[in-house]
Amino acid sequence: MKNMNEARRYLLNAKEILREKAVKEDGYYKDRKYVKMAGHTAYVGVLEALDVVFGNKKKGRKSIEWYQEELASVDKKMLNLFGIAYDTLHLAMSYDGNLSAAISKEGLEIAEKIIDWAEQKTAA
Repeated sequence: MKNMNEARRYLLNAKEILREKAVKEDGYYKDRKYVKMAGHTAYVGVLEALDVVFGNKKKGRKSIEWYQEELASVDKKMLNLFGIAYDTLHLAMSYDGNLSAAISKEGLEIAEKIIDWAEQKTAA
């Protein structure tokens, strides 16, 4: 369960970064650097959780496609949520630094759903 705890820790760190460093005002964050950092941190938490479920890849580096293939064979709903997490956490937040607090909130909620799902899968 260490890795699942690690996934949750990443998510908590992302929330803390947004709350303490990005500084929200009128529904928008003021500092793009910290939005990017929080997006990346939360996305890594999602990947950590999925790694607990799917284990190691046989050869080479894991890719978005690898995670999608693994999820497609197990749970289509989670595949859809993972796509949204990728778009929101990885692209909109981590790459683009989207300052909308609503987008960040939605991304973190989806990350939490994926981590919860992964935790249930490993507990079963």
